[in-house]
Amino acid sequence: MASEGNEAAPLLASKKNKQKNIRNHWLFVAAFSAVLGNFIFGYAMVFPSAVIPQLQVEKDINLHMDVHQISWFGSVFAIGAIVGGLSAMVMNDRIGRKHTIMISVIPSTAGFVMMVAAHKVWLLLLGRLLTGIAGGITASSIPVYVSEISHPGVRGALGSGPQIMAVFGSLALYLLGLVLPWRWLAVAGEVPVLVMLFLLCFMPNSPRYLITNDKRDEASRALKWLRGPDSNYIAELNQIERSVNSQVKIQWSDFRSPFMYKPILISMLMRFLQQMTGITPILVYLQPIFEKTSISLAPKFDAAIVGVVRLLSVAIAAALMDKAGRKALLYTSAFIMYLATLTMTIYTHKTSCDTGNITAEVPLTGDAYGAMAGHAISSSTLIPLISIMFIIFGYAMGWGPITWLLMAEILPTAARGVASGMCVVVSWATAFMLTQLFMHVVEAYGLFAPFLFFCVICVLNIIFTAKCVPETKGRTLEEIENYFRTGRTFTIAES
Repeated sequence: MASEGNEAAPLLASKKNKQKNIRNHWLFVAAFSAVLGNFIFGYAMVFPSAVIPQLQVEKDINLHMDVHQISWFGSVFAIGAIVGGLSAMVMNDRIGRKHTIMISVIPSTAGFVMMVAAHKVWLLLLGRLLTGIAGGITASSIPVYVSEISHPGVRGALGSGPQIMAVFGSLALYLLGLVLPWRWLAVAGEVPVLVMLFLLCFMPNSPRYLITNDKRDEASRALKWLRGPDSNYIAELNQIERSVNSQVKIQWSDFRSPFMYKPILISMLMRFLQQMTGITPILVYLQPIFEKTSISLAPKFDAAIVGVVRLLSVAIAAALMDKAGRKALLYTSAFIMYLATLTMTIYTHKTSCDTGNITAEVPLTGDAYGAMAGHAISSSTLIPLISIMFIIFGYAMGWGPITWLLMAEILPTAARGVASGMCVVVSWATAFMLTQLFMHVVEAYGLFAPFLFFCVICVLNIIFTAKCVPETKGRTLEEIENYFRTGRTFTIAES
């Protein structure tokens, strides 16, 4: 789909002149306000990891779960994300990216409140569904909003912002899970929701969305605020306007054009392969996975350690995004995950792990959630922790943040709102399938079976990156669009 030979074409315009006198502080504030939605998303997605072990020792037996209920508790979030993604397909282009993100506050708040008050398993499932809807909305809207308010000099770093904040959210859940009861974990989830809603009230909408809806004066004010009054924001405004005016109303027949179907297919396949690496079931069932191995440390502490590693690796990826390039990080990411999943496959196949039902109540012998305190720590008992750490590290280095970033960069403007929603639907349909099946496969065959599958997928990801993914480092959105339109260069006409 993409040819590397065409990626070194010279640009017609000097990027140095375009970025002269640009001030980024308000741009960073706007991006932060939006990506708080990803913090909430990351927090809500891994909620079962800390909650499932606590529910199994909950005094109210109505909240105890068997393996089928655990599978639904982990996977129903993905169904909500599909619904949210479909909703965002319509809302992104009708009410704008910013207001779509703000609407996600409604299901998010309702979902956390429902889990706080839950006295039956079905209320927990409904709460997870609602937070999933909010997650699907933000996953469709935030990358596009951040990409459209950014300029090429910082788009790589800001484009990794959604993934970084999702990692912060997951880490917050793991750390709070060390000290808070599960109901208070749901209460804590409400705090970033309200902060995001407050901040977004003062942020501008996407200039591209405003231009598309004939609001040129408002788009000019938004760009002036985002770039600074001394920047050459008028030239950027004119460039955006030319790009938008060159678009015609999208028809179904347009999808036969390589300009449309190539970037959409690349984005959808990337989201599919991203989920097929197994990242969602690994994160959702992190503590239960550790409980199934012969690891010496308490699973809740292992989960917190993995959360810290994930955060550090995403920060490294953000620093390298506009230096190493997207493709180099994708290769590195997939190769690290391949080695780590292969190690985990060999270990869980050779080592006798606990294959008992994880839904059995765990005796509290001075260490919560079934820590194997009597085991001596050795190199072999740390292999699962180290392997999972490297899986998370590899994913966060490339296939985590870059997939979000590339989706926002390469999708054509005319179809960006709809196509981003389609990508989220594909992503979360895959996540639902894997998360629903994961614990059943583990119960039937052991941990080695899913990790062997994830290992094979990592090899496919390397091949896909080589054959299909274009390098977009340092390119404007208009240059990227022209690349798919012409199939030859990343240049744009300045007339």
